[in-house]
Amino acid sequence: MKIVSLIILFLIYSTITAQNNKQLLELKNTYVPKSNNQNLLSENLDIDTQTFEKKSKGLAVLYSILLPGMGELYADNYSSGQYFTIADGVIWGFVTGYSIYGNNKEDDYRSYAQTFGGVNLDDKDSKYFSDISAYQNIEQFNTEKELNRQFDETYDLTTHSWNWETADQRKEYRSMWTDSEGAFNNVRFAVGALIVNRVISAINAVRSVSAYNKREENKLSWDINFGTKLNPNLPSGIVMNFRKSF
Repeated sequence: MKIVSLIILFLIYSTITAQNNKQLLELKNTYVPKSNNQNLLSENLDIDTQTFEKKSKGLAVLYSILLPGMGELYADNYSSGQYFTIADGVIWGFVTGYSIYGNNKEDDYRSYAQTFGGVNLDDKDSKYFSDISAYQNIEQFNTEKELNRQFDETYDLTTHSWNWETADQRKEYRSMWTDSEGAFNNVRFAVGALIVNRVISAINAVRSVSAYNKREENKLSWDINFGTKLNPNLPSGIVMNFRKSF
């Protein structure tokens, strides 16, 4: 009986030993060196890891000064910048139109003064052409200045003389002079509008650049990494990592 028991125990021990050896052999055949495993773990597929070049606020301001709306175009926001470009074109139209009109009227009143007022056009400033629109002749003007003791403001009779034959002629001249001066004043206002349009466009362009850079940074802040993880004692698997930066 003892012999039978010993034989049974021997058979059980042999079976267990054979199974362990088989598992060790299989483990040896599937083992991957540590260095290779590390290489595989480091081979990740990065999703959306492209970098972008930040837009410059200084360039946006420069573009807007050169042509309003171009700073917004540079910042990928021409949907708002287009209105500054359109406004600039309209204002330049006013500048051109009023400049042409004012110059034409200036030529008209100078020619009229020479013909009907006996004016010598050489070396005359804008104040002189304004004064002859308010006084009938040089004597009337000089007399008033002398009564007010403004002797330094009187005109030389030999070089700055004028004399309107009728009051209607003076009024006609004054109408042309007023139209010319009004046109040039409108040009000055239009130039001011051009400056204001550039300032506002530059401010909007800076805001657009900030929004663009922030938007692109948020896009690239998502990193999705895929990798293969190997373990001698566990089945192979896929690792997915999500990281959001704030």
